Amino acid sequence: MGGGRQYLEAKRPVSAALAGPYGHPFHPILVTVPIGAWVASLVFDIASHVVDDPGFLAKGAMWLIAVGVLGALAAALVGFLDLFAIPPGTAAMRTALVHMTLNLLVTGAYVGGFFWRRAGELTTSVGAGKLALSAVSLAVLGVSGFLGGKLAYRYGVRVADEQTQAQGFTGRA
Repeated sequence: MGGGRQYLEAKRPVSAALAGPYGHPFHPILVTVPIGAWVASLVFDIASHVVDDPGFLAKGAMWLIAVGVLGALAAALVGFLDLFAIPPGTAAMRTALVHMTLNLLVTGAYVGGFFWRRAGELTTSVGAGKLALSAVSLAVLGVSGFLGGKLAYRYGVRVADEQTQAQGFTGRA
């Protein structure tokens, strides 16, 4: 595989204590919090248009957005450590920078959406603008997630090398 030493460097954590040990990074674990919270908030937004008492769903969506933002900040801190392991000037680094930029934009949009909701009415269904902001933000998050998958599954960033992976396919435990 081309890249040799650079390729192997991108597999090792900058700080195993903070970013996760070799072959088991924390970033993919942490991203499930904002993804889940933000998907659920969009479901709550949509559901607020089909129930008789939408206030509890509007409030729930707002607080799910807040949980997602906190989770995104934790995932970003750990992801930033993973970024340091990627050699500059590589396709993996360019992909990582776009991935990071999209995630920061999405997180910023959700922060704005949280304060927009907090300043507004929380007893009626979620307004079209707020719902659209959540839907577009989630779509951009999907693009960013695709790029994150490309980093791991195509470029192997923070993924154990093939020799280590092969150990899982032997008769030994």
